[in-house]
Amino acid sequence: MFYQCDEEKATEVTEDLPIEVSFKPEFTLTKDETHNKFSSTIPPVLTVKSGAIIEAFTEDASDEQFNLNSTVKDLENLDFEPIHPLTGPVFVEDAEPGDVIKVTLHEIELGDWGWNAIYPGFSFVADSIKGEYLRIYDLKNDKTKVNFNDSIQLKLNPFPGVMGVAPDTSELLSTIPPRANGGNMDDPNMTVGTSVYFPVFVDGGLFSIGDGHAVQGLGEVCGTAIEVPLRIVYEIELIKNKSIEEPQYETKDYYATTGYGTTIDIAAKKATLYMVDYLMKDHKLSENEAYALCSLAGDLKIAEVVDLPHMLVTMHISKNVLGIK
Repeated sequence: MFYQCDEEKATEVTEDLPIEVSFKPEFTLTKDETHNKFSSTIPPVLTVKSGAIIEAFTEDASDEQFNLNSTVKDLENLDFEPIHPLTGPVFVEDAEPGDVIKVTLHEIELGDWGWNAIYPGFSFVADSIKGEYLRIYDLKNDKTKVNFNDSIQLKLNPFPGVMGVAPDTSELLSTIPPRANGGNMDDPNMTVGTSVYFPVFVDGGLFSIGDGHAVQGLGEVCGTAIEVPLRIVYEIELIKNKSIEEPQYETKDYYATTGYGTTIDIAAKKATLYMVDYLMKDHKLSENEAYALCSLAGDLKIAEVVDLPHMLVTMHISKNVLGIK
């Protein structure tokens, strides 16, 4: 059973009559078509043209090491080596280093169950809170909310914690920290309806997706969200006239830049400078005008702080402010 968070079809309104836009997948990738490293040497499981719509099934972050009957004792046997099975990579024809790949998330559906854990030594305040914790959530019956306890209820907001392209290295890099290629960004704003832009570092881009989350706060401070398998329908497009250093994204309401760094300060400065660059290139502002607008209308947000050695900060600017309809 999967919980569908978006319709299969959207309606595009024109001055005459509404036009129905279909998100019917052209390709399907199963949860067995996975890898859990970032590298230019990992071969693609699918080659597509720009504009392809892909249905991807993903495993939970533990690679099915937990189940509905798991208890906190099972944390003792958790193996970090299989962490973050990613569905892909997908090779986009004609994509070359210096280009940008745009990934739009059209549908996200939850699997039947999920888990949330505190693993000793792996959290934002692991030096202060040292306990072990594992909670299994039953997500059957098309739930839109989940009970944290008898008095606290959480609205579900499923999204992929990891999306990224291959870096220009033959080294097999861990998926745990975010980098310039994207990766483990853990940003709950990257959900249905969001378009994420990735810089291309190798031919074809080699895009992968996974690490499904049912709900997560900005920061993911205990180290995990409610970790779940997902069904995701996304559209992947090649952009030849856009150049970026690190991922950026947009929704119908705002445009956002991301910056990773070994400290919040470094990440926040990068996100700010990338927004200044975006405002100069796309909105023809001078450097000082763009910097001033970031101060007046830019919102810095901490996306995640636990995926060491890197943290991720974003900056959002409202499209209403920018005059984008």
